[in-house]
Amino acid sequence: MSDGHDNDLLQRIVAALRTVHDPEIPTNIYDLGLIYAIDAVAEADIAIRMTLTAPACPVAGTLPGEVQRAVESVDGVASCKVDLVWDPPWTKDRMSEEAKLQLGML
Repeated sequence: MSDGHDNDLLQRIVAALRTVHDPEIPTNIYDLGLIYAIDAVAEADIAIRMTLTAPACPVAGTLPGEVQRAVESVDGVASCKVDLVWDPPWTKDRMSEEAKLQLGML
């Protein structure tokens, strides 16, 4: 995603991702650092690589579907494939400054 149209689409995808929350942590998955990659695999097809805060996370079966639905709701996205990955493992260092502030970590 490199030209102006792609940047606009990327920003709209990020905004959609920010509507998805981890039910155990009161902030969105994007600012938590759970999204590792957002890639265009075709003109309107998106691939997301994401992780969870822990492999035993109780939303492992549902959160990727929520991410897929949120991204597919973005105008200009035809489909979204979500891959759940565990490498590298998630750490608090991946969180945005906003998320750390919201959670009282700063």
